[in-house]
Amino acid sequence: MLPQAPPETSRAAWREPMVWLVFAIPAASVVAAFALLAAAARSSGTDDLVADKVQRTAQTQVADLGPDANARSLGLVAAVHVVGDTIEVLPVAGTFDRAARLTLALHHPSRADSDRSLVLRPTRAGWQGTLKLDRAHDWNVRLTPGDGRWRLQGRWAKARPATTLRPALESAR
Repeated sequence: MLPQAPPETSRAAWREPMVWLVFAIPAASVVAAFALLAAAARSSGTDDLVADKVQRTAQTQVADLGPDANARSLGLVAAVHVVGDTIEVLPVAGTFDRAARLTLALHHPSRADSDRSLVLRPTRAGWQGTLKLDRAHDWNVRLTPGDGRWRLQGRWAKARPATTLRPALESAR
């Protein structure tokens, strides 16, 4: 005679792993959906990563590259550094109008409400201004004169004391 298997005892439903999966996966999906909705509701919808004024035409964004081309043709390059709360811009290459005031725009990489702008006054060595700068994250930096005819750009890595600003367009070779 063959040995008989012991009779199966029924377990409560909450002790079955498959029952937990049947309920846990849809529940996690619902929680994730609400988290995404909350994140979308908090976003203002106007935080573009590119600070340029753009014209949107048929799924294409068109920005004016004239100031970048002007900076390239003038051969402009500048260095920006910070000491304490003083930010100084020094000309590296090209012909700058040394009597003009410059505007230094510091754009947070992801939060437009953290963006800063500073008008720099001319000094013997370059230009300088005072601003308490949060150096715990990177900054996208833009330097322009008052009339906006040229612009230099760069990325200032967190905790670095200086960066170099160049035209966004590469020089023609």
